[in-house]
Amino acid sequence: MAVSFHVRSNSFPSRLHPQAAHVDEQLARLRSSEEASTSSSSSSICQRLDSVQELHESLDKLICLPVTQHALAQDQNKKSVEQLLDGSLRILDLCNVSKDALSQMKEGLLEIQSILRRKRGDLSGEVKKYLASRKSLKKTIHKVQKSLKVTHAEDYEEESLAVFGEAEAVTVSLFDSLFSYMSGSRSCGKWSVVSKLMNKKKVTCEAQANEFTRIDSEFQSEKTLKMDAVQILESCIQDLEDGVESLSKSLIKYRVSILNTLGH
Repeated sequence: MAVSFHVRSNSFPSRLHPQAAHVDEQLARLRSSEEASTSSSSSSICQRLDSVQELHESLDKLICLPVTQHALAQDQNKKSVEQLLDGSLRILDLCNVSKDALSQMKEGLLEIQSILRRKRGDLSGEVKKYLASRKSLKKTIHKVQKSLKVTHAEDYEEESLAVFGEAEAVTVSLFDSLFSYMSGSRSCGKWSVVSKLMNKKKVTCEAQANEFTRIDSEFQSEKTLKMDAVQILESCIQDLEDGVESLSKSLIKYRVSILNTLGH
């Protein structure tokens, strides 16, 4: 999945307001962290979720600036504003897909933990149900990843709105990484790919071992299941759920602020 970015050079002049400079700094940090990342982990994705949430909280404050409100209200920027609103809905849909998938997996793991704890029940049946659910979720995730599209930041003719397009691109890239992590496939994000190509290194997307794939492997091999391993994955899912839920709330607030500005 190719994620489209347009690297700006002070596209939102920092001299206009410190908040604009702060948003540019946050975007730069997010780009750097993704470019420097060679592999995904639960903690790294949770950190990125937190950072993207903070970014949208900053964007919400940016919307309150007179220069941004003026830009949003201009007739010539109507197309850009529509793209902005469509983009926020698209990301909220990704939040919902993520939450549904994580919730479904956690429910299956809790059933398995219950059987392991009580030492009675159809453990084999629950494991088969979990693996079948995982297979179905992987197909859904793959389909969502193939459909991911990001509005080009350069499509925002008004400079003060370009930053919102970049924020959307960074956020969708995050979800691409999250989906790859959940399904066990390695994400080839745009920034890491460009960085490696510039160094003339071959870029490959290979399956990576993580909490999800390790449990899949244990379940499929029908080894003696360890409660600790299942609990680690359940805890990982809970952390990801919390991160996505917090981001979702910030996105809703951010979208409402845009709509409120347009309503004035």
